[in-house]
Amino acid sequence: MLTSLKVVVGISGSIAAYKAALLVRFLIKAGHEVRVVMTPAATEFISPLTLSTLSRNQVYLDVISEDSWNNHVEVGLWADLMIVAPATANTVSKMANGLCDNMLLAVYLSAKCPVWVAPAMDLDMWQHPATQNNIRVLKTFPSCRVLSVGTGELASGLEGPGRMMEPFEIMEEIGQWVHQKSELNGVKALVTAGPTREYIDPVRFLGNPSTGKMGVAIANSLAERGANVSLVLGPGHVHDILDGIDLIRVESAQEMYEAAKKNFPEVQLSVFAAAVADYKPAEKSDEKSKKTEGEINLKLVRTPDIALELGRMKEDGQVNIGFALETGSGIEAAQDKLSRKNFNFIVLNSLKDEGAGFQNDTNKVTILDDRGNTTTFPLKEKIHVANDIVEYYLKHYS
Repeated sequence: MLTSLKVVVGISGSIAAYKAALLVRFLIKAGHEVRVVMTPAATEFISPLTLSTLSRNQVYLDVISEDSWNNHVEVGLWADLMIVAPATANTVSKMANGLCDNMLLAVYLSAKCPVWVAPAMDLDMWQHPATQNNIRVLKTFPSCRVLSVGTGELASGLEGPGRMMEPFEIMEEIGQWVHQKSELNGVKALVTAGPTREYIDPVRFLGNPSTGKMGVAIANSLAERGANVSLVLGPGHVHDILDGIDLIRVESAQEMYEAAKKNFPEVQLSVFAAAVADYKPAEKSDEKSKKTEGEINLKLVRTPDIALELGRMKEDGQVNIGFALETGSGIEAAQDKLSRKNFNFIVLNSLKDEGAGFQNDTNKVTILDDRGNTTTFPLKEKIHVANDIVEYYLKHYS
């Protein structure tokens, strides 16, 4: 039997709603506790009474029913996992864009747990650019996972992709996920992410366009597998960071170095994904510098090389992972950093690869390790790149 979970099953209006009954039955037999939330359209395809009987719980249909209010926040916070199956094109669109006009969407927007989406729709609807864009949006949400669709005969009589994943396949995915959640139990991890700002005066600074998305995705992936993660994050927008991650906000390279150095002796794994400024002004003005005619000369000095310094502190049993952003192939530069900074492996990406680098939701990376192996991955969403990096660690270094 799988570890007991509290599962919310969300059902939207699709002919595939009959599969939800089987999914609920499988979940109950596996020892999980289930609550069902239905859209009004879903009740046209399957009876709430059937699902109430199978789940052994009240079925939630509306935020307000008769004289009572159904607390969607409580349902969302109760769950360890929410599965929207089937998820129609309409529901997928609303989830991607934050719309909320029924109980299912209210629970979804209140959920703090992972949310899985099992799309179910006809071929043309699935392939429509609007639907595919909504699917891409959902995949960028750290807590959201879009399950693959099956290919076969559809309700319209057409054949092709669009079938909801079969309930037994969803159960297999849950089993793998439960196992994955415990893979890094007891492991303490440190992740640096985002840019640093090196101030010239109170309003001007040297920096770079890093968003921190890659580092945050890695921190989330580690936390999902049970690691205790400290995330040292540079300035900028706070991304969707999973609950339980110890977030440490910093501005400058010096602040990031001090925070990372403080945490480093206690961790088994460190990931240096931050885009740290290499130089800072030798002096910072306390007042805003006035514009003058002609040129100005700005004297720069080195900032701490965080990965290098902590690489020197690394002890047996600690694993350090680095990043190398280059404008060309960069293999030789990455190999030099791998050795010089005492990394176990380094993640190389190039600004010349379309879709890679700063301010993108995707990345294309090559991993070089200290055993002489080189592995190249195709362009992927950064969430999936993060999973590849963590899987590489688990396979070769954990």
